[in-house]
Amino acid sequence: MGKLKNEYKSFLDDIEKNIKDKQDLEYVKERFASFLEIVLDQIDSIMDYKKDEITQLENTQQELSTKISQMQQVIDNIEKDIYVEDGFDFEIVCPYCNYEFIIDIDEDKKEIECPECQNIIELDWTGDVDGEEQGCSGNCHGCHDCDEDDDM
Repeated sequence: MGKLKNEYKSFLDDIEKNIKDKQDLEYVKERFASFLEIVLDQIDSIMDYKKDEITQLENTQQELSTKISQMQQVIDNIEKDIYVEDGFDFEIVCPYCNYEFIIDIDEDKKEIECPECQNIIELDWTGDVDGEEQGCSGNCHGCHDCDEDDDM
């Protein structure tokens, strides 16, 4: 606005030097002042409109930031549901002594020894529950639930 004030002052000085008739000079000054007032009112209106737009954008940005934060929480919860927090561990309950322990997931490992009772536990990484209903496969060591006596 400083530049505008300087230009306005320069304009008034210029017309005062070039218009000799005082009545014409006053008329030009008044007309220019009224014109300038209209222009400045329009600039103020534009500035107010732009301030409103900026406020709306800031509010929208805040809403979007809140939504993104909520989405991130949902994603984090989904990730926690999919992956165990301690990494890729698997909880085992020994079928012989009911001792619970955790092992790292290793799909190449087919059996593990219970740290409590030292019995060997078969590992089935396929998650095939139907296979359990078919009975003992006879491949485990130290199984006490097999009907081995029936085979004799």
